[in-house]
Amino acid sequence: MKKTIIGDNYIQMLEMIIETSFDGIYVTDSEANTIMINKSYERITGLKRDELLGHNMAEVAKRGIMSEVTSFSVLKDKLPKTIYQTFNTGKSALVTSTPFFDRSGNVKIIVTNVRDITELKELQDKENKRKDENKKYKGIIEELKLQIANDEYLIAEDESMLNLLLLAKRVAKVDTTVLINGETGSGKEVLAKYIYNNSSRRDKPFIKINCGAIPENLIESEFFGYAEGSFTGASKGGKMGIFEAANNGTLLLDEIGELPLNMQVKLLRVLQDGQFERVGSNNTIKVDVRLIASTNRDLEEMVEKGLFREDLFYRLNVVPLKVVPMRERKSSIIPLAEYFLKVYNKKYRMEKTISNEVLKYFYEYSWPGNVRELRNLIEMLVVTTKDMDITKSSLPSHIINNSDGHRTVEAGSIPNLADALGKVEKDLIFKAYEKYGNVRGAAKELGIDPSTFVRKRKKYVKNV
Repeated sequence: MKKTIIGDNYIQMLEMIIETSFDGIYVTDSEANTIMINKSYERITGLKRDELLGHNMAEVAKRGIMSEVTSFSVLKDKLPKTIYQTFNTGKSALVTSTPFFDRSGNVKIIVTNVRDITELKELQDKENKRKDENKKYKGIIEELKLQIANDEYLIAEDESMLNLLLLAKRVAKVDTTVLINGETGSGKEVLAKYIYNNSSRRDKPFIKINCGAIPENLIESEFFGYAEGSFTGASKGGKMGIFEAANNGTLLLDEIGELPLNMQVKLLRVLQDGQFERVGSNNTIKVDVRLIASTNRDLEEMVEKGLFREDLFYRLNVVPLKVVPMRERKSSIIPLAEYFLKVYNKKYRMEKTISNEVLKYFYEYSWPGNVRELRNLIEMLVVTTKDMDITKSSLPSHIINNSDGHRTVEAGSIPNLADALGKVEKDLIFKAYEKYGNVRGAAKELGIDPSTFVRKRKKYVKNV
């Protein structure tokens, strides 16, 4: 239905309405001459009335004031038209031009409604940019997942682990010293190997040594080697140490917090000067080694207690990397369990499956032994479960009893004394080992000898 122009006696009222409109209003006559513009149009477009009023739209188009004019096509087609319009002021708007007709059906005026979409466009641009960044980030994640797929059980399904691997990959490109901190069994060595595999030294030696597993009187000779005849029982011709063996490659010093203070001084010299002497020799040996250190202990706290040299700590802590324990990255638990199931099914030529109920217990369990505990448990279940499906009946009691929401002692009941004492002993064994990460420190904390600790721990955890 055609719209009819209103009477002249309403012109003043119409002007007032148009002027107070929040949307911009631009009015042209039947010959496309500009006859009315309101304040909102000036605000939205950044244009001034004085440069437009009285001017024909052909002239406006020629001057390039706006990207496109609608008046001529509306006059020709006698139909409304909506376009996205930009202005030479840098602003943009959504405009709808509507024709109004006289009684003869001819176009009398064209009223163009102008809506500000500059802010909307900015938001849209930001959203598009965010989507592009997300697409790029997802691409990086997928590439990263493909790269780590070849690494031993390096599963990254949570944001913290993905960010850690992204940082580790950047660090791998340079030869700076890296200090990896994390609980026992959380994957520190795997992260160290990931750094090595992505470094320029990946075709050179990768040597790992556990500082807590070497007797204190043998640490120096293990590190730096010894000359022939340097002590009773020394091999003929002497022996190369781990620093020589790792020359031009990467050396992982695991459990660096277990290193005695006297050896910390000698290690600091090697890190600073890149040289040392074999035990019993005065000949200086120069090496080029990329060092990665790892620990489950709080080295800063050890520095405060005088158990670790401050200068060595700062020399090691150039790039600190923190491996989050499994209980804080639960989204990786089930993928890890499925990965290990696949590995051990292949190794033992089996086709075992894990029930959803078991996976639920896995998800709820706190995993004090982290990835290593899960790996050992899956291997044990694959080997010992008689049926093809691994169910709750196959699980060790400590997995069931220590899952979230499970109560070992129901309200009002009194447990068997032997069971209660066993549970306390087991908790202490796990907590001590989790704290120190080695038998020697855990046994000392509990006031028992290491052999007793090992025997008691084997009661509760198989394949350790």
